[in-house]
Amino acid sequence: MDTSWKMAATATRHCLTGCAAGEIVGMILAAAFAWQNLTSVTVSFVLAFVFGYSLTFWGVKKAGFSTSTAVKAALASDTVSILVMELVDNGFIALIPGALSATLTQWLFWWTLALSLAIAFLVAVPVNKWLMDRGLGHAKVHELHGHSGGHGGGHGDGHEGHEMHHTAQGH
Repeated sequence: MDTSWKMAATATRHCLTGCAAGEIVGMILAAAFAWQNLTSVTVSFVLAFVFGYSLTFWGVKKAGFSTSTAVKAALASDTVSILVMELVDNGFIALIPGALSATLTQWLFWWTLALSLAIAFLVAVPVNKWLMDRGLGHAKVHELHGHSGGHGGGHGDGHEGHEMHHTAQGH
């Protein structure tokens, strides 16, 4: 599969949505419960996976596939991308003095989060392209939409169905 950079960016944007949602919810919980940095980072990390997997899971389910297929697609398509984004995101934030301890009302929290996610996106796009070129990662969701009767039409490279998946999810 010769994946375009645009397709890789679209797949990465999908993962970015889940990562950002998980990070923000995790940080809100950390602030509300006054958690220490390690707990805050751990919960945010886990929630990034939960939100990222959920976006794919529900998109695949909405396209008419079984729960088992949706779980397998989410795990296959998102694990590496989310892992890369989370390692880069959290690594960057850890390097900025005071960022881990910043609260939701401080500018430091928001600019480090935004910049860390932007950097993570830039690192993850080539990773996703590399995976997709080898039929891995988000290519698994493309396969579902491209090879199923009525789930992407079976035309082109399956990207049309994947775009439907993204549109259904609001991103």
